[in-house]
Amino acid sequence: MKSIKWITRTAALAAVLFVAQSSAEVGKPPKGFTALFNGKDLSGWWGLKTEDPAKWMALSPEKFAEKKAASLKDIAKHWSVDGEELVNDGHGMYLTTEKNYGDFELLVDYKTVAKADSGIYLRGIPQVQIWDYTKEGGKWNIGADKGSGGLWNNSKGAPGKDPVVLADNPFGEWNAFRIVMVGERVSIWLNGKLVVDHARLENYFNRKGPLPRTGPIQLQTHGGEIRWRNVFIREIGTEEGNKLLASKGNDGFKTVFNGKNFKGWGGPVDNYVVNDGTIQCKKGSGGTIYYDKELSDFSVRFEYKVPPGGNNGLAIRYPGSGDTAYVGMCELQVLDDTAKKYAKLHPAQYHASAYGMVAAKRGYQRPVGDWNFQQVTVAGSTITVEMNGTRILTADLANVEKPMYDINKFKGRLRKSGFFGFAGHGDAVSFRNVQIKSLK
Repeated sequence: MKSIKWITRTAALAAVLFVAQSSAEVGKPPKGFTALFNGKDLSGWWGLKTEDPAKWMALSPEKFAEKKAASLKDIAKHWSVDGEELVNDGHGMYLTTEKNYGDFELLVDYKTVAKADSGIYLRGIPQVQIWDYTKEGGKWNIGADKGSGGLWNNSKGAPGKDPVVLADNPFGEWNAFRIVMVGERVSIWLNGKLVVDHARLENYFNRKGPLPRTGPIQLQTHGGEIRWRNVFIREIGTEEGNKLLASKGNDGFKTVFNGKNFKGWGGPVDNYVVNDGTIQCKKGSGGTIYYDKELSDFSVRFEYKVPPGGNNGLAIRYPGSGDTAYVGMCELQVLDDTAKKYAKLHPAQYHASAYGMVAAKRGYQRPVGDWNFQQVTVAGSTITVEMNGTRILTADLANVEKPMYDINKFKGRLRKSGFFGFAGHGDAVSFRNVQIKSLK
């Protein structure tokens, strides 16, 4: 893996290059990017307001077609093309991409007028804020004095809600955004300045739930003319996405697997192999191996890959013997959720669930055979799982509401310390880049 410094330098260079690109080559996407606006008409776009993607995505094909057709009539009234620019009159529905996106890098320029208010919705979720940052704009009481670029619909005090620096250009000048999104994690540069650093975008429509895995880009309009140009996007693949996630928030993490042997690990290590820097359970073997240092509160981050139908688990506060699902705090599932043989499992048996106790959200794994990036944080009786940048489980095991079995079967769920490890179940599941940070 390339160094964090390399990733940081590359990100900074990309931001600088983009600012130059925006002013010098209007309408021409940089290498690797695709233009969302063709410079001629509104092909590839339709209209939405602030609407929960979970609802309109659930419409029947017929109902969706009706909704889209009606929206295009509204779009035609309020949106127009002026050379290389998209223009909105300050009213109507928001221009919305027909295609839905997962992880991406988005470049977009905008120019607006005094007292205007706008934004960019990511995967249909509000929003990257754009507004009048001057006192005359009348919105200093809600944060406009801090400038544009924040994730304004995040909860009060949440990281990313306010931009870390004021980076807006004066009215009449173009502004350039660079937005990188992996999972729920968003980083934003405005005019070459980092204004949001790897913050979670909250789901405005369901604060307790994760963001949708994919969704459209929306250009919001809200009370004043706004012009857009250089609307370019580049989809981010698995390897790059994992590197970006690994490069952030890693202070205090210690590598606990050396990639060569099982030094520092206990349990039935003969049932596992080390292959090309990975720990892999031998097919047909299993058992729980563990990092041989007792932990209380901690975070662990790693990459994993499952073969078709693969099944494994994470041993959390494991005592060193027995079935961690019952004698440890829990076993967090590692599973190919897409396998047909697992189609009728209990919800708390799927990937990242606290086995038999609390179900994780599904649908956020990468395709079978790809590497996934996962981080688990254990604090007191609560476990949080973030997978591929999206939080899919927050569970307090002191308050389990609908367990698979009698809760008394899970005797270790309130353990205050133990080991971290991998609970193999006979499948060749692989792990690498295992790092742990003690929180106590």
